[in-house]
Amino acid sequence: MVSSSASPRVLPLSAVVVARNEAANLPRCLASLRGWVDEILVALNDTTDASATIARELGARVHHLPWQGYRDTKNAALGLAVHNWVLSLDADEEVSPKLRDEIVAFFADADQYSGARFPRKVWFLGRWITHGDWYPDLSLRLFRRDRARWGGDAFVHEKVVCDGAVATLRGDLHHYSFPSLAAHVAKINPFADLFLRQQQAAGRRFSLPAAVLRPGWRFFRAYFLRRGFLDGFPGFYIAWGTAFGALVRYARLFEAERSPAATNPN
Repeated sequence: MVSSSASPRVLPLSAVVVARNEAANLPRCLASLRGWVDEILVALNDTTDASATIARELGARVHHLPWQGYRDTKNAALGLAVHNWVLSLDADEEVSPKLRDEIVAFFADADQYSGARFPRKVWFLGRWITHGDWYPDLSLRLFRRDRARWGGDAFVHEKVVCDGAVATLRGDLHHYSFPSLAAHVAKINPFADLFLRQQQAAGRRFSLPAAVLRPGWRFFRAYFLRRGFLDGFPGFYIAWGTAFGALVRYARLFEAERSPAATNPN
């Protein structure tokens, strides 16, 4: 393992960041990549803030891409990378020193792998969340472009589909997804919109047992089985927030089936 105090060697690796109006987050994200990644590529979509200027000042190559949904936009950004090995990040993420060192060590025998996954750790309500539904949240973000692509749903829950062996690293990818409670609450309805579209597209109808049981199960799993209680009040809030989010999604499906005006969430 490479010591965190040592200067890591520059890897034949492209870090690809897809962002929109992320001037506040980009400095932290890009700073965690400088000095050990050969290329930093920032793909911006419909950006109106200073993201492009900030990215260039921090050594990134900037491209502007039209928004096609998370999956397709991220795949389009991959096509702009110089190297076959890619580290795909969001602007509100940061490579921790430990993860950086593990990635450097991983490249010593990376030829036997198609990719690597690692835990993602969220900063929320003044602390790192290390239990419950939010951790370890293993994420496959380091991969070869010739063996992996972004797959899954076009607009939510996109994930990397990889052909070949995948290594598991222990260092954390830091995630600053919710700077406030308001930011977390604001995400409930957009995810409910997407859930409604998916359920309607699949021809699924509202189920009372699911609407009653699934929120309760989500709280029990997050708070007790996955030991969310060890994260103090933030762990308690996350468990209840996850349960409430599930309830809202099923309630939106119930509403849509009984109100013709609500069948289109837009």
